[in-house]
Amino acid sequence: MIAFAKRETRVLFGAAVLAAACADQPAGLAPPSNPQRASPYIAHTRIYYLAAEDTNWNYAPLGRDPVYDRSLPAPWGTTTVYAKARYVQYTDSTFTARVPQPAWQGILGPMIRGVVGDTLKVVFRNRTSQPLSIHPHGVRYDPADEGAVYDPPRGGGDSVSAGGTYTYTWRVVPESGPLPGEPSSKVWLYHSHVTPDVEVYRGLVGTIVVTDPAYARDDGSPDDVTREFTTLWLIFNENTEATPDSLQEANLKHSINGYFFGNLPGLTMNRGDRVRWYVVALGTETDWHTPHWHGETILVEGKTYNDVIEVGPASMKVGDMVADNPGTWLLHCHVGDHMMAGMYVTYTVAGSGPPPPVAATRDTGPGWSPF
Repeated sequence: MIAFAKRETRVLFGAAVLAAACADQPAGLAPPSNPQRASPYIAHTRIYYLAAEDTNWNYAPLGRDPVYDRSLPAPWGTTTVYAKARYVQYTDSTFTARVPQPAWQGILGPMIRGVVGDTLKVVFRNRTSQPLSIHPHGVRYDPADEGAVYDPPRGGGDSVSAGGTYTYTWRVVPESGPLPGEPSSKVWLYHSHVTPDVEVYRGLVGTIVVTDPAYARDDGSPDDVTREFTTLWLIFNENTEATPDSLQEANLKHSINGYFFGNLPGLTMNRGDRVRWYVVALGTETDWHTPHWHGETILVEGKTYNDVIEVGPASMKVGDMVADNPGTWLLHCHVGDHMMAGMYVTYTVAGSGPPPPVAATRDTGPGWSPF
């Protein structure tokens, strides 16, 4: 495993140390990547069209646990479909043609991209029956574009009524982007903030990714990585005031991007890919998570290698991986009861390597744990 390129200006001693380290790299691994831009990035305005829409969400659309070839365990797998809402991206102000999203994104709203110096305009249409908003982290805005309710109300986009439309304007300032030595892009959350706890559990969450101008492609993505994945670690609480105590645990959905028990699709990459993981979390004091990658390590925030990241409510972290170990591997929260409740998925590094292991026959009854 190798480090991604550091972007700070180094003194001669630091450069000499880096040169020595590069000389000692294992054979067969690609050298660190450098920015690919042929000309300086010119900041501009990016426009996004987002709608909040009601949906029926299934936490386990496969109807089973494909990781351990078993039925969904009780109590969590008893009910998997719930009424929710999502942020959906459209191509223009008519809000008729959706922008396709990758399957791995799950319930997450679209990734909003910006480059330091850009202005983001988000045209938001509320197609639900309740007032909603979009509140961003990490970017700058005027009070009317904060997307959060106050008393007395401040107007603007604090609370967009059912059927209403509002255009938010956010500025991508230097503090929105990565520092020298950090990965070339940085992740921030956005979510509704009228009744924020309820709306997050409804599914109204997404991410903003801000890229260093030196590393920005024209679409705003970083040019020193091959793939990007976002994972939201959240225990969705589907309980209501009418839920009896006996069903409380069943309605706690320990999910990654809104899926549990291995149902999240699409986390695939090729051997040699440089993969950037954006790891975010929301929720309550029970939402302290320790995502753990089997089979690979990641460079966390450009500082250290690990195979575990610690995240709590509203945490936003970046990890870089060189996919050099072909196979299908577990990615799961290492908190014991979160694992038992289905907070795991697999990711796949495609390429030559050993064949996947054959699942052993085992007792998967009450009290059984695969971890």
